[in-house]
Amino acid sequence: MLNTAIIGAGPYGLSVAAHFRRQGIPFRIFGRPMDSWLNHMPKGMMLKSDGFASNIYDPEEAFTLEKFCAERGIKYAAAGLPVQLETFVAYGQAFRERMLPELEDKQVISLDRAPGGFVLGLEDGETVAAQRVVLAVGITHFEYVPSNLANLSPQFLSHSFRHADPGVFKGRYVVVIGGGASAIDLAALLHEAGADVQLVARQPELKFHSTPTGKPRSAWQQVRHPKSGLGPGLRSRFYADAPGLFHHLPEQFRLEIVEKSLGPSAGWFVKDKMAQVPCLLGSTPERAEVLDGNHEVRLHLRAADGSERKVVTGHIIAATGYKVNLDRLTFLNSEIRSRIKTAKGSPVLTVPEKPYRDPGNYNRVAQRLAQEHGWFWARGGEQLRSGDAICFRSRLCGSPSHGNRGKSTGAESAIGSGSKRCHHGEVNQRESIWERMNA
Repeated sequence: MLNTAIIGAGPYGLSVAAHFRRQGIPFRIFGRPMDSWLNHMPKGMMLKSDGFASNIYDPEEAFTLEKFCAERGIKYAAAGLPVQLETFVAYGQAFRERMLPELEDKQVISLDRAPGGFVLGLEDGETVAAQRVVLAVGITHFEYVPSNLANLSPQFLSHSFRHADPGVFKGRYVVVIGGGASAIDLAALLHEAGADVQLVARQPELKFHSTPTGKPRSAWQQVRHPKSGLGPGLRSRFYADAPGLFHHLPEQFRLEIVEKSLGPSAGWFVKDKMAQVPCLLGSTPERAEVLDGNHEVRLHLRAADGSERKVVTGHIIAATGYKVNLDRLTFLNSEIRSRIKTAKGSPVLTVPEKPYRDPGNYNRVAQRLAQEHGWFWARGGEQLRSGDAICFRSRLCGSPSHGNRGKSTGAESAIGSGSKRCHHGEVNQRESIWERMNA
């Protein structure tokens, strides 16, 4: 029986596998390399995370984004120079080729319990028995669309996750709903691609990161607002560098902290582009219906003063984030889903204080990741005793990269995704508890 199977080949899966390989832990890893980044992020997007915060983490930091860019002759700066989506995708693919040539480009279509562990069913008909499983499935399964718009067909409504090529909307009327980085980025890119786009957001104003001055920071600024992968500030530095301490805070207190931290905002480099995009701010979508003729849709909005607004468009894109819902992981056996301990729908993860059954390299790797890099492992809930299902989650926001989609260097999660876009980037508002806990 295989020691560990890793499901997912984005920044999380790649990073976990690199650690296991370095420690000699037997594993197999399955998935489409960098799939979410390659096929679900809009072309032309830039990461919100600075270069220094966009590395896919490997044990010896042997292949950082900076080293990759130097090899390829790509401009790089630790801060102040946005990382292009194309650069990050190429970096992830190069990381796979260099660190994990054994990665199997196959989809896992089923995961069931078995004596001593689990059995995975692959799309090619192969079955794999494993003692442990790492779920690094990213945000693919968890796109969130408000229920008051869900009556619309795909012809008139889609999620931002579905649009890698803004150019398909050239010459069309489009409304983007959302006030986070994914909504703002997509609206700007749609405008550049020739779409007649309008942004609708509940917020009274859009927020952007501060534009770099290019000047050295004073000693006081460095002390008062230290840099971190989550952004500047003492609190962000604490969340990023001491995730173990943060994890030991009471759960409800952690949820409240994350509710108030790192609100929706876009990168500084998008601000000038958005000056050309019409925006209806302070407006909350209430409902929508298709007009006679089935060519347009009318969106009803409620303004902050209580007045109603109406917008007619050809298509609505909901850039409304992600909500973790284990029921959407249909490849998981229903018994497994039902026995995973959750908080508001999301898995509750723990940092092991003692080795489980297997002391040695395996446990040391997991504890090192948890203590030094803010990843946590668990057995998938207290009820699962015989075969550990392991999940990793990085920092308060993101990917083992720490890098993620424009998206934060990593707002992806082991089993899901953080829901708001952190300092680094996307995913968007706060719809999921993954982003809230780092538990």
